[in-house]
Amino acid sequence: MNTTTYALPKNSQAWHDALFKVAHLLSDVHHTMLKDLPIFAITVVVNRSVLSSENSGIELLDEAMNRYMVNLSKWHLQMVYDDEAAKQAADKIVAGMTLADVVVSRYLLLPNDPEQMTKSKQEAAARIIDEQLTHHLKQCFSSDDGKDAVDVHILNINQVLTAPKLVCFDMDSTLIEQEVIVELARMCGLADKVSEITESAMRGEIDFAESFAKRVALLENVPESVVGEIIQKHITIQPGAFAVIRALKTLGATTVLVSGGFEPFAQHVAQTLGMDEFHANPLLVADGKLTGLTDSNILDGKQKALIVERTANRMGINLDEVVCVGDGANDLPMMAVSGTGIAYKAKPIVAAKADAAVNITGLEGVLYALGHRFDKV
Repeated sequence: MNTTTYALPKNSQAWHDALFKVAHLLSDVHHTMLKDLPIFAITVVVNRSVLSSENSGIELLDEAMNRYMVNLSKWHLQMVYDDEAAKQAADKIVAGMTLADVVVSRYLLLPNDPEQMTKSKQEAAARIIDEQLTHHLKQCFSSDDGKDAVDVHILNINQVLTAPKLVCFDMDSTLIEQEVIVELARMCGLADKVSEITESAMRGEIDFAESFAKRVALLENVPESVVGEIIQKHITIQPGAFAVIRALKTLGATTVLVSGGFEPFAQHVAQTLGMDEFHANPLLVADGKLTGLTDSNILDGKQKALIVERTANRMGINLDEVVCVGDGANDLPMMAVSGTGIAYKAKPIVAAKADAAVNITGLEGVLYALGHRFDKV
């Protein structure tokens, strides 16, 4: 087994220290008001391959950020420096593979004269800054092959300071690289037809429950044995999945798989990754063959959100302490009820509505989006 190890700083105070450095701008602000202020935690992630080897990657990012700030005269940028004590006491996480080689830098961005702002106005401001800053940094750091080399994550500081106690993940194309229903269809020569319906549903073009029933109906009479064969030979875990689940559990979070796919696959993936729970649709079988029928209560986007809410309620936690990660339109409802929704290599409609979007790394990018350091040992 690959034992490549990464360091997760223990009880880091880096964001709190950065807030202390801008305390003069917040002299009349009580800590409970932070979520109502346009104080943004920015994490910039850049592929190391596009940075000059002659300079520190962090220095290059800082220079690029300072150039961006020239046009934001009414705003203040504060670098977030590493908490050296937390780094020394870091938990060591075995990632199971070498993760994306990136440089990560963190910043606080806030107005020189912060005033309370509604959540909708904060979100609008964050999206404008996100678009402008992402465009600026992509111009500064571009790859020769034309692929994106920069992720910019902008959250309200309260989202970063709130430790997640429950993190829920979609399965297909999130925790694993496949769509299981497409894999089932491929085994019986129906891949193209099922893929077309799946992609349309994930883009939000057709109702998920309706599309799910249509796809399952195509699988009538497929031998049940195909399920085990797919699990053994065709399901691959997403890069960074082991790392992020292990890191989140080290941070004290409960991890739950919430899938619109099927239970046998969800059980396999959750157990493989060491997750705490899984929820998925039953795969109905009769006489050793798939029936082509669906359960009366299909686990669609609305059901995903209900599962998240019920799990949080059972744990006795606030929804602000919940993070949801997914890639498809049916993941949007659970993202909407959570404190932070993160899109992973997602469809455009999902990336546009999520609080953060991970594109250039594996699932370890979820840790970066939440404001953590995660460096190779």
